[in-house]
Amino acid sequence: MEILFSDFFQRALLGGLLIGLTAPLIGMFLVLRRLSMIGDTLAHVTIAGVALGFLINVYPLVVGLVFAVISSFAIEKLRRAYKGYAELSIAVIMSGGVAMASFLFTLGQGYNTDVTSYLFGSIYTLGSTDLYLVGGVTVVVVAVVVFFYKELFLLTFEEDAAAVSGLPVKLLNMLITVLAALVISTAIKIVGALLVSALLTIPVACSLFLAKSFRMSIVLAVVVAEIAVIVGLIVAGIWNFAPGATIVLLLIVMLLLTLVARRGYTV
Repeated sequence: MEILFSDFFQRALLGGLLIGLTAPLIGMFLVLRRLSMIGDTLAHVTIAGVALGFLINVYPLVVGLVFAVISSFAIEKLRRAYKGYAELSIAVIMSGGVAMASFLFTLGQGYNTDVTSYLFGSIYTLGSTDLYLVGGVTVVVVAVVVFFYKELFLLTFEEDAAAVSGLPVKLLNMLITVLAALVISTAIKIVGALLVSALLTIPVACSLFLAKSFRMSIVLAVVVAEIAVIVGLIVAGIWNFAPGATIVLLLIVMLLLTLVARRGYTV
């Protein structure tokens, strides 16, 4: 139990709580706009940036964040070019991200072990710089969502109505994608690039079954994510499990319990 009071565990818990707030917050808008797979796409691109960061000896998460933001612009550009095939932009960018990551892996054989920690998460190695970056992204994401809540709500459910009412639809679409890029690029060291999409989508999936309003859906999604982070880290810390995987598996269990409870309630 001593691990729960250690400095590295406290840093891990703080970082996890911050991502547990921002990931479902942005994930709600992505899921309702049928862009759930954007999480995997930007995660793969971020890994390519992390690999480049190790190669040129620059703070990896910052390079990954830059890669993710640039890719978010590319995704929106392709979405507008292929309006009837929006998912095509996600597939193209994901392919490019995987190819770039593989290419950079071959250039830096010596740091492949370090990059692997970003694939599966290394929340216990979070340092002060990591927490400052995650904290900064959290402030930006929460502030933007609160300030543009009504505009994002209308855009999510009635994009055509948002355009007719004079809202800058292209700018708002870009804003959501960039925010997703910021959250995903900072979350990969916590849950890993292979699992980050789960933190974006599974809490939202749980809340959509339980909530009766959009605002309540957001609140419940954040609550589900935070519970999974807290319990997952405690369980992983005590029994020496992989923390990122433990958090995601708990999210899946919570989703299954939600489905069972919802089915029993409707019956």
